[in-house]
Amino acid sequence: MKKVIALSSLLALGALGMACGDTATNTNTSNLNANANMANTNMNTTMNTNMTNMNANSSTMGNTANSAANVAANAANAAANAANAAANAANSIASNTNANN
Repeated sequence: MKKVIALSSLLALGALGMACGDTATNTNTSNLNANANMANTNMNTTMNTNMTNMNANSSTMGNTANSAANVAANAANAAANAANAAANAANSIASNTNANN
């Protein structure tokens, strides 16, 4: 919104300068318009580059988080499998003990 207000003000000044008919004012206004356009282009390029970089970094962070979640899930599964194996071994020992008594 600030860009729109600034550019509108600049264009209004340019129109005022042209209406006055002073060549120097017209030249200055043209220079101001050219500078404003160049600044706008530079700002847009910089913002687009920054947004692209932020998007890439966000994707990298998301991928890293997914990898960490997968590692945690695999560890939880391994722990569950070990617990099941221990329970099965305990049950087997208890069955053998009961059968021998």
